[in-house]
Amino acid sequence: MRAITITQYGEPDVLRVAEVPVPEPGPGQVRVAVKAAGVNPIDWKIRSGAMAEVRAVEFPHILGLELAGVVDAVDEGAGFAVGDEIFGWADTGAYAEYALATNVTRKPAGLSWPEAAALPIAGETALRVLGELEVKPGETVVIHGASGQVGRFATQAAVALGATVIGLSGARSSDEVEALGALPVEYGDGWVSRVRSAAPDGVDAVFDAAGFGVLSDSVELLGSPDRLITIADPAAYAQGLKFSASGSESPAVLEDLVSRELKIKLGSSYGLAEAAEAHRESATGHAGGKITLTVD
Repeated sequence: MRAITITQYGEPDVLRVAEVPVPEPGPGQVRVAVKAAGVNPIDWKIRSGAMAEVRAVEFPHILGLELAGVVDAVDEGAGFAVGDEIFGWADTGAYAEYALATNVTRKPAGLSWPEAAALPIAGETALRVLGELEVKPGETVVIHGASGQVGRFATQAAVALGATVIGLSGARSSDEVEALGALPVEYGDGWVSRVRSAAPDGVDAVFDAAGFGVLSDSVELLGSPDRLITIADPAAYAQGLKFSASGSESPAVLEDLVSRELKIKLGSSYGLAEAAEAHRESATGHAGGKITLTVD
C-alpha cells in the first residue's frame, strides 16, 4: 500500500511516498481503508523532531492521528463489519491507504469524509478543557483563538452549555466568531481592555487555544490562575500554570461530539502525495480551516 513515511526528522521534504505492507488488525481492531486523514500541528512537530524528547518515533514512521474511512477487515471484538463507514483515532499512521484503529465510531451520513476526520482531536480537546475549567451555565469564559479548530468547537460547546463566550480572534474572523454565538473581541495590544468592556462584570475562566503569549495578562484579567488553561503555550510550565496536553480517546467521546452537531470549518484538502504542502500550510497557523489529506 502507499503511505507517507519519514525516515528521519526534518523539514517537510522528508515526507515521502513509500510502498509498505498492509497492516493486519489485532484483537479489538479494524483495518480502515482511509478516505481522509486530519493534519494537525502535532504531526509536523513530530516530523520536525520538536517532539523527540517526549514523543520519539521509530523510523520509518507513518504520521497521522485521526482518520475517516471504510472498514476493510476486522478482528475479534472489534464491533464493526466490513463496509461500515467509521471515523476516529488511528492506531497506526493515518497518512496511508490503510490504517488500524480501535477508538472509532460510525460516521453519520451527514458528515463528509474530511469533516469526520476533522472532528476527533480538536473536538475532544475542546470538551476536555471546558470540563477541566468546570465552566457552568451563566458564567463568562474567554476563549483565545476562537476562530481556530479547537476554539470553534469550544465556543459552540460553551454557548450550548449556557455560558457567555468572549471569543478572541483576528478582525477578519469577527463575524464568524459572532455566528458561533460568542461576543467577538480582536486580539492584539489592548485586548484586556476590550474584554473588560465586553464583560464589565468580569470573567470566570480563560481557555487559551492560541498560544500568543497571553498567559500573564489572562491571569491579571481573572485575578487568579486557578481557572486558566492553555493547550498552546508551553510558557505555562515555567509560570506554574496549567497546560492540558492529553485526554481520552474513546468511542464515547466521538459519539458525544456527533450528538452536539458542531459546525466544522474545512480548509485545504490535499492528496496523499501532497502531504509536504499540507504541512507547510499548517505550520503558517493561518489555514483558515481544518486541513485534510484525501486518499483515492
